[in-house]
Amino acid sequence: MPSLPPLEHASQLPRVTRARGSSSARAGQWDAIFVIVADSAQPRAFADLPEPERWRELHARSKPRSGTVRSTALANSRHTLAVIGYLQADSSPFERLQLAGRMLKEASARAVDAVALAAPGDRASGAANLEALLAATFAHSFALPSYASAREPRKVLREVTLLSGGDDVNIPQAEAAARGNNLTRWLTALPPNKLDARSYRKLIADIARANKLSMRFLDETALRRLGAGAFLAVSQANDEPGAGIVQLRYRPARAKSARSPDVALVGKGILFDTGGINLKPHKSMLDMHTDMSGSAVALATLVALAELKAPFAVDAWLAITENRIGPRGYKPQDVVRASNGVTIQVIHTDAEGRMALADTLALAGRTQPKLIIDYATLTGASVYALTERMSSVFTNRPTLVNKLVEAGRASGERVWNFPFEADFDSDLESKVADIVQCAVDGKGDHILAARFLSRFVPDNVAWAHVDLSSATRSGGLGHVSTEVTGFGVRFTLEALLRQGLLDGLERPK
Repeated sequence: MPSLPPLEHASQLPRVTRARGSSSARAGQWDAIFVIVADSAQPRAFADLPEPERWRELHARSKPRSGTVRSTALANSRHTLAVIGYLQADSSPFERLQLAGRMLKEASARAVDAVALAAPGDRASGAANLEALLAATFAHSFALPSYASAREPRKVLREVTLLSGGDDVNIPQAEAAARGNNLTRWLTALPPNKLDARSYRKLIADIARANKLSMRFLDETALRRLGAGAFLAVSQANDEPGAGIVQLRYRPARAKSARSPDVALVGKGILFDTGGINLKPHKSMLDMHTDMSGSAVALATLVALAELKAPFAVDAWLAITENRIGPRGYKPQDVVRASNGVTIQVIHTDAEGRMALADTLALAGRTQPKLIIDYATLTGASVYALTERMSSVFTNRPTLVNKLVEAGRASGERVWNFPFEADFDSDLESKVADIVQCAVDGKGDHILAARFLSRFVPDNVAWAHVDLSSATRSGGLGHVSTEVTGFGVRFTLEALLRQGLLDGLERPK
């Protein structure tokens, strides 16, 4: 079995403390201090910072502009890095995170052990700015897996001090979101010869034990008994057994015996995608070890909800396989039957994600959750429509649209809702089966993929589909500077814990 870096690395965060009393006398204990202020801030905004005159000089160098960063060094023996970032009062959560990420890059050349964060200003904006700085600090301090043989030990950020507004920051939720984001990034970045189906299953089992989650694994034999022909069509070309569907369960203390979850999180876990018989070209195949990021988001979100002791029951369903090319691989014009009885005419073997998700959604639907959310790097069409700055969202309940979009805005992980009208189904009609897997041309493929998946979600279950066009982005996204962004965990925590996505939903009869 492949060797993996220590799992504990993905959950480690620097210790967070709230400052009490004056910070001036203790300025030399920090390697860097990061401060967000309004672009209209007056010199008095820096009065409570160490060496306030130095901050005022930095502020007075030129007229501040929103989104810009400037830095200097303080006069103490540690030569503490002083960084100011400027925002307009009405800046969006994404802009706050983006600025915070830029600010943390100022410390990239330094080995920092302890930092301080401050956001002078009114209470509401100060807390929001401080939360953005904290999220960026957590993301910046996290290192992706590395297998370099000659690598200097990386100094780990040990402590973060909140200098102002810290009492209004929900530190436990910030930590849970950061651990979830880091875990998603860590898993997604692992090379495909390190994270194969069997090692992923073992890793998930370790995570389940550490977080007191129950786990069930449906291997290919069990999936044959369940009639999961769509998933098995994809997995049948694998050289080795090990593919399957993982079900994880979290139950709050008040509902330990609950059989049905309130929400089921479903993730696409294609560990490497060759495209199958319809082989991808080199450039398109190169980074296809990241095609499992949907499963990482579902897993990490479940872990975060368990850490926060969410008051509702949650399952996660992870569809784990590769999409290989070989003599046993499925082919265009094959007809397969999914576990809910729907027959599928295969059109293109590189549309494997919707095949694996079809059975996973159908099996999750059997548990009668109030809500299913699935995550998948499903279509290039979503990237073409939105670039990698936002992700697509679809839902079979119009009443959920505003909550989903607001969750994206408020979390800084932005989503755009696309049409979900039934007339798109005419493009998925088959002459030999119940439905075609995809259209021959690529027009609106993200919409057609959502319509396809809806055939495997019970009509009486509310459902949201997130097409993760933002899972990777060159140069990073928002507060995350790495190409693997971990997009999805912050969005889902916001949707479930603050936007009330479950409110008003009934359990299927």
